Amino acid sequence: MSMSDAIWLFFILSMLQPLVARRITDMRRLSMISRLEKARGSRVILMVHRQETMRVLGFPVMRYIDIQDSEDVLRAIRMTDKDMPLDIVLHTPGGLVLAALQIARAVEAHRGKVTVFVPHYAMSGGTLIALAADEIVMCEHSVLGPIDPQLGQFPAASILAAVKAKPVAELDDETLILADVGQKAMDQVVRAATDLLAVHLPQDKARAVAEQLAMGTWTHDYPIPAAEAKALGLPVSTDMPDDVMTLMTLYPQPIRTAGGVEYLPIPREAPRRAGKARP
Repeated sequence: MSMSDAIWLFFILSMLQPLVARRITDMRRLSMISRLEKARGSRVILMVHRQETMRVLGFPVMRYIDIQDSEDVLRAIRMTDKDMPLDIVLHTPGGLVLAALQIARAVEAHRGKVTVFVPHYAMSGGTLIALAADEIVMCEHSVLGPIDPQLGQFPAASILAAVKAKPVAELDDETLILADVGQKAMDQVVRAATDLLAVHLPQDKARAVAEQLAMGTWTHDYPIPAAEAKALGLPVSTDMPDDVMTLMTLYPQPIRTAGGVEYLPIPREAPRRAGKARP
């Protein structure tokens, strides 16, 4: 083999190596998902959002819950027997309220037990989804977050606080419009969160927890650890399976354009047994 042939072979192998490595990682993930499903007798769905790098400009961007994610998760739930348990692994900074609420309502409507696993963090829209679960499994130091709506770069609650601090005559029309939209957004999120929480909590308690999470009690990035989430009244446990933590190691910070939701794309049938009780 000539030197030029060796150089070309080196370049070809260098180009193929990342593709082969990613394919091996993908296969390991699918195998691990299958193993977890068999161990728990459930449908396992992962929604993992890592920081990624744009292909051309190289600027870091953060993946978040979007309509593609809600379509994928709803499709996975529809392919699952209504009495089969769902295990949803969440790792996300949040995202669109519309997409998160679609997923949350589908989770709440599922008859089988739904467990949400939060190995590291599920903020904002991720927390909204977690509120719909029958059980939220966290590590001691993993966190949820507030669900207060954001309008552009500002929290809706902060816009309302600023408007209330000044006479109306000193405010421009754009600010007043933002305040009106902000109030509606907060009311909508509180109502939605109350409906989700009321499945497991008394109505008045559900409303109080929803308001605490959605009305600007904390900054939007405030981390709510397992102990604090449990104190709020959420159905939190810290019995995190080792397999879930191992599975997360197969989601390194990637350079990829694929979606963040993954599951085995086959219908699942549960043994006929009673579903979860609902009031």
